[in-house]
Amino acid sequence: MRRFLFLSCLTFFAVSPASADITHAIKSSISLTVDGAASQSIRLGSSMAVSGSNITLDTTPKFATLTSGTALGYTPGAYSITTAGDSFSYSESYLEGDDVPTVLSTTVTGGVVPALPIFGNNTTTSGGTPGALAGTIATDGAIAIVAGGAGTTAIGQVIQELSIR
Repeated sequence: MRRFLFLSCLTFFAVSPASADITHAIKSSISLTVDGAASQSIRLGSSMAVSGSNITLDTTPKFATLTSGTALGYTPGAYSITTAGDSFSYSESYLEGDDVPTVLSTTVTGGVVPALPIFGNNTTTSGGTPGALAGTIATDGAIAIVAGGAGTTAIGQVIQELSIR
């Protein structure tokens, strides 16, 4: 009897039971995004440039006085040829800069900028309108997404993961 007991204990401990780790995970998410309105405006300054050869400056070109709501204005220079009969070159350019606005900011209404300052260099992004933007994920994993207006994004996902080790 002792041998039988010893043999059965030995067999019991020598045979290991089968084991496995099973992991099941379900992850679901919905992301709803509405773009914000943005505007960046950079005022440009006035500039002038004069260049040439075989010319003499008689009257200096100049800017007028800057007054809000009016153009800056420019008085061109007067030049004469230095050596008559010789070749000459002459170039004069003028760029009117942006006026000083009465208001330097704007208001955002319902996520949209209705009026923007206009300068020489503008970058504008229109804001999104949510409209009927919505999304749900049912318990069975079914995704329902309702489109919004312009400037909206809706992303839905369900991830099922099964790991056996």
